[in-house]
Amino acid sequence: MEKHQSILELHPGLVWGFAITVVIMLLLDLGIFNKKSHEVSSKEATIWTIVWISLSMVFSGVVYWAFNTDGTPESHALAVEKFTQYQAAYWIEKALSVDNLFVFILVFGFFKVPKFLHHKVLFWGIIGALIFRAIFIFAGVGLINLTYLPEMDIFGTPVKINIVMTLFGLFLVYAGIKSWGDGDDDDDEDYSNTAGARLIKSFWKVSDNYDGDKFFTIQNGIKMATPLLVVVGVIEFTDVLFAVDSIPAIFAISDDPFILYTSNIFAILGLRSLYFLLANFIHMFSKLPYGLAIILSFIGVKMLIAPWYHISSPVSLGIVGGVLVISVILSIMFPDKEDEEKEKLD
Repeated sequence: MEKHQSILELHPGLVWGFAITVVIMLLLDLGIFNKKSHEVSSKEATIWTIVWISLSMVFSGVVYWAFNTDGTPESHALAVEKFTQYQAAYWIEKALSVDNLFVFILVFGFFKVPKFLHHKVLFWGIIGALIFRAIFIFAGVGLINLTYLPEMDIFGTPVKINIVMTLFGLFLVYAGIKSWGDGDDDDDEDYSNTAGARLIKSFWKVSDNYDGDKFFTIQNGIKMATPLLVVVGVIEFTDVLFAVDSIPAIFAISDDPFILYTSNIFAILGLRSLYFLLANFIHMFSKLPYGLAIILSFIGVKMLIAPWYHISSPVSLGIVGGVLVISVILSIMFPDKEDEEKEKLD
């Protein structure tokens, strides 16, 4: 992958601009608009979804501006490449994050979480994601830069193979094949026994009942965690598991940690509102897991063949977008019979 100056080198102020924007939006979200726990309406979810997607698209324009430094054809070409890298990384993460929604619905149902508490759980889940994604992305980029093998001649072509990228590619192809039609395995999972739940229970005794939107309660003079804290632990652990797929996937798009992190975080930040918007229409995405399996496999193949053939970001973006659109169209045209029966009962 050809090396260019990163946004960090060209415009260091963008780091602070991005950080301040995220902090302000989170404070507005939790401190003003959602100060009191309440059930999020479809209208509110739609507004916030539009806000987060709009912010991410505006930032992609900032990425283009930052790299189009002098208006020359070379500068414009680099800016377009970086712009499409951001877009591709954003929509890949967004698509793979939508798969989280299926698990979130199962987790909330398993723990019988009241609807007015869903937003608070997802909010603190996002805070954890901000931290873990930063660790994964910046550590991953550093590790990749350290694991290039010396140039060698393979099939008559001089190539430089990266050990980590090759392993990621093989893993993503495997993950894509394994996840094909494997979406129902989570239905019978005991979420009270996952690593996230066990971690919370190892530190605190957990009460049997919720206490409003509190994470801790006092019973018989003893401070105890409520089931709500256990749910947050499960959501955090679930996000880490999903990051194992999504983070390697975006490494195939760019080696600029700032582009990867900002696109990833904007996609994650919009996930909460998207959850409330799509939760009642999740049956319309029954074929999405198959589309995600194709995307994971494609990204894996892209990584494996990168030393010989580079699939550009615009092409990657087109393939990812096309697969997502086709998945949704097929879901609407050929809904699962179980989903149709549930919809009729509702």
